[in-house]
Amino acid sequence: MDPYWATPTALLLARLDTDRSGLTQAEAARRLVTSGENRLVETETGGPLRVFVRQYESPLVLILICAALVSLAIREWAEAGIILAIILCSTVMGFAQEYRASRAVQQLRGRLALRVTALRGGTPESIDMRHVVPGDIVLLSAGNMVPADGVVIEARDFLVSQSALTGESFPVEKRVDPSQASANIADRTNAVFLGTSVRSGTARMLVLVTGPDTAYGAIAARLARAEPETAFQQGVRAFGYLLTRVMMLIVTFVFTANLLLARPILESLLFSVALAVGLTPELLPAIVSVTLSAGARRMAQKGVIVRRMSAIENLGSVDILCTDKTGTLTRGIVELGAAVDGSGAASERVFTLALTNAHLETGIANPLDEAVVATAQARGVALPSPPKIDEIPYDFERKRLTIVVDQEAGDRHMIITKGAFDTVLGCCDRLAIESGDMPLDDGARAALGAFYAAKGAEGFRVLGVATRRIAAKARYDRYDETEMVFEGFLLFHDPLKDGIVQTLREMSALGISVKIITGDNRHVARHVGEAVGLGASLLTGDDLGRMRDEALWHLAESTDIFAEVDPQQKERIVRALQSRGHTVAYLGDGINDAPALRMADVGVSVQEAVDVARESADIVLLNRDLGVLCHGVVDGRRTFANTLKYVAITTSANFGNMISMAIGTLFLPYLPLLATQILLNNFLSDFPSIAISTDTVDPETVRTAPRWDIHRIRSYMIVFGLISTVFDLITFAVLVYVFHASQGLFQSTWFVVSLLTELAVVLVLRTHRPCWKSRPGGLLVLSTVVVGVVAVALPYLGWAAGWFSLVPLPPHLLFTGLGIAAMYIATTEVAKHWFYRFERVQGAGLGAGSGVGSG
Repeated sequence: MDPYWATPTALLLARLDTDRSGLTQAEAARRLVTSGENRLVETETGGPLRVFVRQYESPLVLILICAALVSLAIREWAEAGIILAIILCSTVMGFAQEYRASRAVQQLRGRLALRVTALRGGTPESIDMRHVVPGDIVLLSAGNMVPADGVVIEARDFLVSQSALTGESFPVEKRVDPSQASANIADRTNAVFLGTSVRSGTARMLVLVTGPDTAYGAIAARLARAEPETAFQQGVRAFGYLLTRVMMLIVTFVFTANLLLARPILESLLFSVALAVGLTPELLPAIVSVTLSAGARRMAQKGVIVRRMSAIENLGSVDILCTDKTGTLTRGIVELGAAVDGSGAASERVFTLALTNAHLETGIANPLDEAVVATAQARGVALPSPPKIDEIPYDFERKRLTIVVDQEAGDRHMIITKGAFDTVLGCCDRLAIESGDMPLDDGARAALGAFYAAKGAEGFRVLGVATRRIAAKARYDRYDETEMVFEGFLLFHDPLKDGIVQTLREMSALGISVKIITGDNRHVARHVGEAVGLGASLLTGDDLGRMRDEALWHLAESTDIFAEVDPQQKERIVRALQSRGHTVAYLGDGINDAPALRMADVGVSVQEAVDVARESADIVLLNRDLGVLCHGVVDGRRTFANTLKYVAITTSANFGNMISMAIGTLFLPYLPLLATQILLNNFLSDFPSIAISTDTVDPETVRTAPRWDIHRIRSYMIVFGLISTVFDLITFAVLVYVFHASQGLFQSTWFVVSLLTELAVVLVLRTHRPCWKSRPGGLLVLSTVVVGVVAVALPYLGWAAGWFSLVPLPPHLLFTGLGIAAMYIATTEVAKHWFYRFERVQGAGLGAGSGVGSG
């Protein structure tokens, strides 16, 4: 059975058991019960509880929860309290920001038309759009939203804007004749679709499909799937797995070793749990929340709402931006580019003729006529007003509009016709030239056709203009459109947005490639691509339809423009780019963009976008300004860099300390640190890291997209962690074999030394530059100094020292510890230089390329 758009109207009416007078009230009510309401299943944005629970999906948070549960099970209330407080603080901050952003977006939602006019028993009635059912006859006119999918059974000058669904810049004509069964959405000239809007004219539509079965609904169904994991989330998950493996290895080794050394089981278990927590950068969720919140506030001040907080860091990782054309790179407004004669030279005569035709027509309102009149007004040209004799309205068969005027106040009238080039040219037998008219022979026709094709390839919509002087008469019809003189061409275009070329250059400077993905035709798309400075390599939807995924994976990277594609193909392109390791942002505002918006690592839409596009986006622009995205990318890269500073530095320092304690526990007659001391040490060393979110970032860091690279994080952790371990073991040896320190002095001294080294190394490793050539953030310096003073003072604070089993340090131990810390910092600075030099030689820098440890 043919699809509905290829089926004659009479057969469709019979199939739906209805007629041109519509359904009766009783029958409509019955069908409403069986077919359901005409509405889509809205995507679930998540209530407060769901948003809060989502904060606990991070593997790092889950690790901390497990550690807290173990501490509770063995009744170590202090340890459990510290861990749970950290978890609660970080997740509450994340919840507050994400829920506030979600509520803001809900306030921006628009609605589809709520009421429509349908025939019920032959009488027009206003009904709720949700009550439209298959078989209804709906009356449509200019300004209406189409309430369902169906076919046009009557039409008069009927134009529909369906750019939100297909990406086409211009309104499209709809007529009664069936389309080809194989026609895609854009080519179904008798079909109208839910969510599109009527530009002009009137029509009656037969409703065939409602609710989730519509073209709009098919897109919405794809969006109902779980959102794909973003690049940043994948990095966090992989990092959590790395920590889990390392922790399991260390904890198992330490616990087993302590049991073999006949130490108390409870003490050994508690020490092992403390080691696990000590390795975990437990403030990472909090730091991520703080940095993202700060980024969201900065972006909000520039007219941006962030719906998903992870999108800010993902935005920093973006190296490909895919964007629809209409309304994003272009204004989405048709303008008259030029009026030229048959030779292609600018012609005031052709413009005046077109203006007369556009100004005096009273039939179908269309953006092309509006563009001609707007151009005259912008030039200060008076609108012509010769006596109008008659009008031959535009129709979709002739594809032209004719106005008859009396310009000579005599016995002759002038016919002025404008319309589709081929139909206008078919009415002509002469060509206007500077000296008069000449016969329109085959050579002249070929030259005009070549000009038309060339301008079409440049992205223009080209109309023809023709005239005829005829003996005056009272009435004119289409048969008078003969023996005309071809006067010239009108060239229309959808102009580029102001500043878009400069904005795209800024994106290129940030290492971001831009690709156009549009449902519009290939000629217009290529023209826009070339105009904004992109390459001309192009694939069409037909090309994609014949292409296997593996082929697309290779071609997608080198293709600049994808034209005439459908919504599913847009999503497929995004997936292909992601499969090649790219982090992809997609900018769009139509129904046809929604699947790609959801699939992309960062979906960007605008306030005026259709609901489903806004709901699919991670970031909503209140103004159509791509320049904001450039600022967002820089903010995202700073945020990512600062986040990964904390990850790399803290993990390497903690790893070094954990290895030191694991080794020390084998040779010391006591534990290197008590469990409470480990947790306090880790908490205090992490406290200044909150200020990393405000740290300055070296300019070279934001020039390229950062990446999570677990292999390099592991290398970083091992190299700098083992340097820390070497100096820890030196400290152990000095304390035991030189000063013969008791358990209390050993633990107190190493507590202070390890804490000071962890604090100081942040200032060294936060930048690729020599540490004295990169100025850290003021808050980071202040918090580091404050915690350093606290670290030195703690053993001397009676009640606090007693609670954590610390004892005062004699001066010789304190200064020895400070000397070892200074040597460690100097060694780390030298090692940093060689480490990054080796990475550069290997062609895989750890900082600017991956974000790890970069300043």
